[in-house]
Parts: sequence; C-alpha cells; structure tokens
Amino acid sequence: MIGIVDYGMGNLFSVSKGLERLGADSFISDDPEELSKATGIILPGVGSFRDAMSLLEKQKLDEFLKKYVAGGGYLLGICLGMQLLFDESEENGPAKGLSLIPGKVVRFTGMDANEMTYKVPHMGWNRLEFKHVSPVIEGLEEEHVYFVHSYYADTHESYITASATYDVEVPAIVGKGNVFGMQFHPEKSGQMGMSLLKNYLTLVEGKEKA
Repeated sequence: MIGIVDYGMGNLFSVSKGLERLGADSFISDDPEELSKATGIILPGVGSFRDAMSLLEKQKLDEFLKKYVAGGGYLLGICLGMQLLFDESEENGPAKGLSLIPGKVVRFTGMDANEMTYKVPHMGWNRLEFKHVSPVIEGLEEEHVYFVHSYYADTHESYITASATYDVEVPAIVGKGNVFGMQFHPEKSGQMGMSLLKNYLTLVEGKEKA
C-alpha cells in the first residue's frame, strides 16, 4: 500500500491516478500515524521549497519522514518533493530541507557559457542518461520524460541515477539507500514514467513480502 503525503502543495490527483493506472493500492493522508502503515511513500510537490518545508514542519511530517526512512521505509520524492530530500535550497533565500540526500538545490542561471540566455523554467521533454545501477531503472532504456522546474539539485555524482541536459547536467533521478527522487513528473511522462513508477512499486512490494 502506497501512502501519498498531503501537506498542501502536492500534485495529489495526478500521482494517485498514475498509481491507479498501474493497479496499485494507495491512499492520500496528512496523518503521520496513518502514513506509517504504508509499505512505501510518495512525496509529491509543486511550488516553493521554503513554503513546502514550513508546511511539513507545521504538521510534523518532516520528523515523520526522517523516522520512516531511518526505519527502512521506502520514500520517493517527485518534482519539488525530490528537492525537499536535500539539505537546503537557495529558493527565496536559504531554506533547510529534509537532509535525506546530501546536496543543495540551486536555480538555473538562464545564461549559458556563451552568455546566451535560455528559458527558465525548464519545461518540456528531455532524454534521461543513466549513470548508476538502481532498481528504479532496472530493465529500462533511456527515454524522454517531462520536466517543469526552475531549480535543480547540486549533489555528488554518486547519488545521481540518471541525468538530463538543460544547459547544465540536471540530476533527474537520485537515490541514497531506500530514498529516491525524480525531478520530472513520471505520471505525466508516458510509458517511460509509468515504467519508472512500476519499478518503485515492485521494490516496495518486495519489501512487503520479505
């Protein structure tokens, strides 16, 4: 059973519909006690990093997520939800994150090495480039996925499962232990996105049966 965290800034409907298409059982909740019963959790998100962390802290969901992961629970952050997994973000001034994966979230500069401007936010389809072996990409080929974001994670290459290029190398899929993140929207990324979500579900189901 997948728990989707409702903290007031998530794309809850699209994520739940994506899981429904895969035949997965899921529920949406803002209650740590209820979420603790999930075999895997998804942390979605759209909007401001600082506002999102404020809401998580207000509802004690930040503490819950850290304890859940420390106890071996699987967590997948999507879009802003992925960014929240890192130590901090420079969006609207420095703001602390969940510190589940080392790194900092920074803004696209909007200007390349030749001083030519490019569009921010990054919006559209970009091809993934696999970097490291991970259960979330197992059996898959490099395909295009759908991004909408103005900030990206600056993290060590060892945590980058897959990247995409948008002037700079953008960490697209990250992972550390039982924590995973996808900067793009898998539920809006066609068959590739569905396959990535399916792999996460398979991972969670394997833990449930263990």
